[in-house]
Order: sequence, then C-alpha cells, then structure tokens
Amino acid sequence: MKKLTEIEISKKIKKIPNWTYQNKVIQTSYKFNDFKDTFFVMKQIALMAEKINHHPNWSNVYNVLNISLTTHDAGGVTDKNF
Repeated sequence: MKKLTEIEISKKIKKIPNWTYQNKVIQTSYKFNDFKDTFFVMKQIALMAEKINHHPNWSNVYNVLNISLTTHDAGGVTDKNF
C-alpha cells in the first residue's frame, strides 16, 4: 500500500468531520457519557479492526477515547486509514 502525500491527506481529511492530520497520523477524540459507553464503542471498533486486519492506536481515560491511524508497513497514512 502506497503512503499518501501530505496534499492527498489534506484533501481526504477535509471530508471527515472531527479528524485531523498531525505527526504523520490521522487522529480524533470522542467523549462519551461514561466509561461503560466508551468501552462499548471500543469493543465495536476492535471487532471491525480485527475483521479487516487494521488496528488503531488508541487510548482512553474514563469517558474519552483518543484514536490515531497510520499504516505501519507503509510508514505513514494510506488509503487504508480512510
């Protein structure tokens, strides 16, 4: 998979609300009502990620989920991240 240029990434990221491109990854944060809701969403993402074999870098603290995506094999952001 080909690593996208910064121009290509900038065009694509504009079409996705609340996502930004920074430090060679695309990233976002979501705030939920509580930890239970956050964990529920993380579980759904984990199931989809496993199915397509493309796993996010993520962290959470209580009700906030931070997600960043990159394609490690390509050394940057690719179409797979979008």
